[in-house]
Amino acid sequence: MAIPQFIQDIRAKAGDTLLFLPGVVMVVFDDRGRVLLNRRADSGKWALISGIPDPGEQPAEAAVREIHEETGVSAVVERVLSVFTNEPVLYPNGDRAQYIDIVLRCRAVGGDARVNDDESLDVGWFAVDELPELGPIARGRIALALRDEPTWFAPADALP
Repeated sequence: MAIPQFIQDIRAKAGDTLLFLPGVVMVVFDDRGRVLLNRRADSGKWALISGIPDPGEQPAEAAVREIHEETGVSAVVERVLSVFTNEPVLYPNGDRAQYIDIVLRCRAVGGDARVNDDESLDVGWFAVDELPELGPIARGRIALALRDEPTWFAPADALP
């Protein structure tokens, strides 16, 4: 997995300190209602397309860029599905990170799905009722993308 240069620069100073980072996760549909997935090179597992915005980059811009970089598909962002803070991740090199994901529903508008960088082993379109093995969070994000509901976020009680 390519580590963005700005994170390498931070790591050079912060070491393996827990970093709180933005992430974008995309549920991309084609005109047949299929979902775009990639089989990640780092884990070998199928996943939604995702990435880290560059400094100053808007989440929708990062989403469009990541989809194209990883899959060769051109897409547009339709709406925000959810905002979600994930559990911390411990990487094999000892680095720790926690991501706040902005999950976006996207629509493919061109390009052919293919492995387009070194972050994916495979890329493909899947009917919603024929998805490969995916974790419950990814399946929940796809289910949310199929509904016409307000943006989801973890609720918080008002302070006194």
